[in-house]
Amino acid sequence: MKIIDQATPIRQGEEVDSDALERYLRAKLPETAGPLEIAQFPRGFSNLTYLLRLGDQELVLRRPPFGAAIKSAHDMGREYHVLRALHPVYPKTPRPLLYCDDPAVIGAPFYIMERRRGVILRGQPPAALNLTPAVMRQIADAAIDNLTAIHAIDYAAAGLDDLGHPDGYVARQIDGWTKRYRAAQTDDLAALETLIDWLTTHQPPARGAALIHNDYKFDNLMLNPDDLTDIVAVLDWEMCTIGDPLLDLGTTLGYWIEPGDPPALQAMLGLTAAPGNFTRQEVVARYAAASGRPVDNPRFYYLYGVFKIAVIVQQIYARYRRGATQDARFAGLGAVVAACGQLGVAAVEQGRISGLKL
Repeated sequence: MKIIDQATPIRQGEEVDSDALERYLRAKLPETAGPLEIAQFPRGFSNLTYLLRLGDQELVLRRPPFGAAIKSAHDMGREYHVLRALHPVYPKTPRPLLYCDDPAVIGAPFYIMERRRGVILRGQPPAALNLTPAVMRQIADAAIDNLTAIHAIDYAAAGLDDLGHPDGYVARQIDGWTKRYRAAQTDDLAALETLIDWLTTHQPPARGAALIHNDYKFDNLMLNPDDLTDIVAVLDWEMCTIGDPLLDLGTTLGYWIEPGDPPALQAMLGLTAAPGNFTRQEVVARYAAASGRPVDNPRFYYLYGVFKIAVIVQQIYARYRRGATQDARFAGLGAVVAACGQLGVAAVEQGRISGLKL
């Protein structure tokens, strides 16, 4: 089925030592049969994801990107631990199978999980999908309701109460993302400086603690191909922690592009701008109604999300500028960082999060 997310040949420079990996898998999964075949899921800009075929069995491997600081933002052991704890209480997480911290196998730590099959809505969805305005509205409903469901998980009962430190979370995030931006900065962008100053001086009080995904967006959701309103899996839990759920909502708002937003963001993240979708203000209203949690200062949370996304993209762009990755998709990411700054300043100046005039 063409609408199911598919793997493709491995990008140059991101190859995996198939012989060493096959030896490892044979030792750990002796019931498997057939030669190992490896392909790559080509989307995404962070951790690398590969499809492994051993006979009639399909598995998924996750490893850090080449040229990244493995022990910080790309901790495979931590992501594996999160999935192991979450899968029994939140079955929309793929089931993890193996973790390997020996870099001698493929050059970096990695983990293996089950493969889930479904539709992933990216900036350019499969042409065969009939994404009518009514369907898009229902998908948006399901996505925001599911975010509230994640925030309602009893993380202590799941054994994840040591995953993060919610006290002082808001201030720590603003400080941390500012430091990451400084470390990866390649250009002088006045708009980003404006966002840093505004966020630093407008911090709201903490609004409780919850398990938060921290990268919740359309293309981290896998949908049932027979019912696109049914979310069958939530992917990419690498930044999951315990923190303020409204900052998690803010990250989602940052990814939620509207029709008048900058072209660079439309091209990369623009499916939420399709007819029928929520506006960002409607996302806030839906989340508040579904969660019972008031969102008194949506502009702060939106601007936090925009700034955080700008920093994440800047970190990837800096790796490309240093020559640490040859992925040609990264060449234009500087324009995405600048577009985030432009959109954020518009929200600061216009006092709203939707219908921004640029």
